Amino acid sequence: MELVLKVATGPGWLEAVLEDLDGFLIDHASCERKASAMAMSLVAHYPDRRMLVREMIKLAQEELEHFRQVNQLLDARGLMLTHDVKDAYVGGLLKHKRSGREDYFLDRLLIAGIVEARGCERFGMIAEGLPETEADLRAFYRRITDSESRHQGLFLTMAQEYFDDSTIALRLNELLVAEAELIRALPHQPALH
Repeated sequence: MELVLKVATGPGWLEAVLEDLDGFLIDHASCERKASAMAMSLVAHYPDRRMLVREMIKLAQEELEHFRQVNQLLDARGLMLTHDVKDAYVGGLLKHKRSGREDYFLDRLLIAGIVEARGCERFGMIAEGLPETEADLRAFYRRITDSESRHQGLFLTMAQEYFDDSTIALRLNELLVAEAELIRALPHQPALH
């Protein structure tokens, strides 16, 4: 089974990012911190799922390391972190979460995988779209793209550990349709989502 987004990010998004790369980097740092916190939230909510706990601890550490790396980029550019702003993309996806222990658990895993898939796509666009004068940043975003690809696969693997493929496929398709509608509706801005 594979997680494939139903709609690609348009070129207008990359243009918005390249016009305000500093703003994007600040948002990226925030996203990495939130990703680490989300992984630890899954550990706190599902301590009885041993494989999930092991994998989410590793993921939280990796995301926190990415946060550290992006913060170093901010420092080098004379930028600072800012207060978090609500992420309309993630918030829009979370509105599709169902209640009930197992439904909620599956939805959290699949939504996390979808968010990572979108991040993978967009970080790849940045790695290819940055000017040659930003060679170090291009290399950094290539590495981040590879990480995001692994992460989306991790969440799908976790879902397959706890749910059957037909249940996953049906729900994943529903969430991917909702995600595509959300992507089409959101304005382009210098932010990951």
